[in-house]
Amino acid sequence: MNVAPGQLTPAKLRAAPRLSRQFFNRDAVTVARELLGKLLIRREGRKLLAGRVVETEAYLGQEDPAAHAFAGRTTRNFVLFGPPGYAYVYFIYGNHFCLNVSCMPEGQGEGVLFRALEPVFGVEAMAQARGIDLPASPRVTQLRMITSGPGRMSEALGITCARDNNKDLTSRASDLWLAGDGFHPERIVATPRVGITKAVERPLRFAITGNAYVSGRKIG
Repeated sequence: MNVAPGQLTPAKLRAAPRLSRQFFNRDAVTVARELLGKLLIRREGRKLLAGRVVETEAYLGQEDPAAHAFAGRTTRNFVLFGPPGYAYVYFIYGNHFCLNVSCMPEGQGEGVLFRALEPVFGVEAMAQARGIDLPASPRVTQLRMITSGPGRMSEALGITCARDNNKDLTSRASDLWLAGDGFHPERIVATPRVGITKAVERPLRFAITGNAYVSGRKIG
């Protein structure tokens, strides 16, 4: 079962242009906004899983007290200081993983956190990975439980530190990548980031206005 059947197929997902290193070699605010509407794709053997990015947060390196890179390069956050376009995965609250992507040239430490996806392909497999038993005709309120939130989407796509940290998301050999299929959001909203205690006033959380799969309450 796929959301919006017929719109996306394995052939279309494989043919969708992957985002390049140059796409990520920009400031995190620009990347966070332009990632909205793109596809995050996981290859599981011969199968594909995909979600459309609907919510992101920008973290501005050593200029941002809420960023993991604020205190400088460490053995945990070194990926953020490396080349742009690499996965930075960390474990939080003792129970889930969060996926980020590095931005800007080496040494800058900026990155974007993926907060929510709209599941668009391989939905049943993603639900199973989350331990969710979907009915034949699931409602949006059931589907959003699959990938609404950074921990949920990581579990749905099998994203872990051991498997994906420091993975090149722009490489043709990668089993996790981002691509564009020509979809562009009509409206984007910026709000303060959530789940942080520093620099809380900065409007660095971006979401597709009105999308039902945004984490927490629908925005707009």
